[in-house]
Amino acid sequence: MQNDRTDAIRNLALIGPAGTGKTSLAEALLHAAGAIKQRGRIERGDTVCDFDAHEVAMAHSLDTAVCHLDWKDTHINLIDTPGFTDFLPRAVAVLPAVECAALVLSAAGGLETGARRMMKAAGDAALSRIIIVNKMDTEPDQLGILLEQIQEAFGKRCLPVNLPSDHGRKVLDCFFRDDGQDADFSSTAEAHTHIIDQVVEVDEALMEAYLESGQNLDPQQLHDAFEKALRERHLIPVFFVSAETGAGVNELLDYIVKLMPSPREANPPPFMRGEGEAAEPVVVTSEPDSHVVAHVFKVVVDPYVGRTAVLRLHQGTIRAGSQLFVGDARKPIKLNHLFKLQGKQNLEVDSAGPGDIVAVTRIDSLDFNDVLHDSHDEDHFHVRLPEMAPPMMGVAIEPAQRGNEQKLSDALHKLRAEDPALRVEHRPSTNETVVLCSGELHLRLVLDAMKERFNVDVQTHLPTIPYRETITRPAEGHHRHKKQTGGAGQFGEVYLRIAPLPRGSGFEFASEVVGGTIPQQFIPAVEKGVRQALESGAIAGFPLQDIRVAVYDGKTHPVDSKEVAFISAGRRAFLEAIRDAGPIVLEPIVQLQVTVPIDALGTVTGHLSQRRGRMLGSTSLSGQRIQINAEAPLAELQDYANQLKSITGGSGAWSMQLDRYEPVPAKVQQDLVSATRPAEVE
Repeated sequence: MQNDRTDAIRNLALIGPAGTGKTSLAEALLHAAGAIKQRGRIERGDTVCDFDAHEVAMAHSLDTAVCHLDWKDTHINLIDTPGFTDFLPRAVAVLPAVECAALVLSAAGGLETGARRMMKAAGDAALSRIIIVNKMDTEPDQLGILLEQIQEAFGKRCLPVNLPSDHGRKVLDCFFRDDGQDADFSSTAEAHTHIIDQVVEVDEALMEAYLESGQNLDPQQLHDAFEKALRERHLIPVFFVSAETGAGVNELLDYIVKLMPSPREANPPPFMRGEGEAAEPVVVTSEPDSHVVAHVFKVVVDPYVGRTAVLRLHQGTIRAGSQLFVGDARKPIKLNHLFKLQGKQNLEVDSAGPGDIVAVTRIDSLDFNDVLHDSHDEDHFHVRLPEMAPPMMGVAIEPAQRGNEQKLSDALHKLRAEDPALRVEHRPSTNETVVLCSGELHLRLVLDAMKERFNVDVQTHLPTIPYRETITRPAEGHHRHKKQTGGAGQFGEVYLRIAPLPRGSGFEFASEVVGGTIPQQFIPAVEKGVRQALESGAIAGFPLQDIRVAVYDGKTHPVDSKEVAFISAGRRAFLEAIRDAGPIVLEPIVQLQVTVPIDALGTVTGHLSQRRGRMLGSTSLSGQRIQINAEAPLAELQDYANQLKSITGGSGAWSMQLDRYEPVPAKVQQDLVSATRPAEVE
């Protein structure tokens, strides 16, 4: 394939729920095109796209994989994506690299949970979308029911381009010809009419010619209108195939070549210039002689091989030895080698042109979502990624052996670089490193990777809830610190008063000392002692907040008064005042947005109510889904990711953000106080 033949490139992502046969379909397409000599099988663990040891053991894709083939002078890049909901962010991350997303469904399994979320993500990315019904050699009635379900979920624009025949042993074309043969269900003539009617609606001239000719349009005339209908989401073609028997596989390749958009024919890639609200869309053209613009959509970090970055070239031409800038960096990087990926195999190439997908290795500065370019005109280009639900299942993590903190940090940094679904936070309030994942399976794989790939043993526990303490009424405290040890002694005496502040105000300290009873140089020492007590808590060991402290009197000694004495006096006077100020424990309250199928609304809201949640309202969404707005204590949501997954069969999504602190119920406070040693007042 010549690198400047952008019109002869097709980029396709296979998306869909787990178990629908995406990896087997990729294998069938590769074999039919002669890209591989023998078809691998999931049960043997020898497919091109599932090569990781965990994928082989589980017989499921857990990460995206890139492969390619050539069919009738057209180069097709395929990206196989995982179907488990835990790894939906990994699938969404590759969408900017393709022009078309193919939702793969199983005829035997029906419209499975998760298909709607994946189709919405592809639609939000402005991609052309098709639906491939795999395992079509099943009961014809089942196929008809599935097509009805598809049209109910995604609209009447979902129309079959072919139909199964002879009990799923072959397919009949419904677009390029209408030969009246018997299909296993429906009718090729009816399907032909429906799809032609849908396509001509986007072109007034074609519509007029169609009405005048009495349905005698040459399908070749409809090529541009067909692709326009795809781009404008006016049409979602449905294809039937059997990856197992190979029926319909060659025909699917023909359709990809003839009907799917090339990089020049698709909606423009989502490039922006600038940051934040000032960012503006920018046009990137698929011209081989223009400035280079490429986007890194996948990174793999191997302890032995190093870092591999997979990039989609959108504009210009790159060659082995090219020097490119990363973002707004001043110093370029050198691409010593370029590779085409065939699963885990790297096939070296000399160059790549617009629309192609290649990989580069051993460049540690490349991260996911980086933009590479050869001119400073594109310094501030970036790709607008499709929205992804943030990972919400968190565990606190620490090395099993002291001294391995840096090793753990390095491992987490490398895993974060390659996994858009992983988030790592350091929480100063609890001094914990928290790993946030999309679900239990995702977490298990992250922990396995740290052990197997980076040789780091870790211990995990639920993150500590960042409770706080405060007071409910004003009080006063006094303490005299006097210490005599034979030489110079220590003396400091402090009188202070405390008062509650509005929630969220933090801490205020003031000096109301008059007459110099405490010299000005010792006032900061008093504040330091008070702040030490703030951190240790009053009743349950949690930091205190929303308190005003004013020191108003005290005494000094001309010889023995020193800073350490007033630190101690300030701390203990504060703790004495706290005892009389009605201390209480506060808990974090978070705002929740939970998106679920409408039929799960009652179950989800009831479950939240049991967790002390409060419903704030709801918003109806497309696709029979609803967004619930609620608030709940963070302590009640420690395992909510798994609970929601169980309730909704994996189709629910949620996000949260801290809103405020509120007093905990009396029973909760009692339990917290009894479980924690409070600060002692000497």
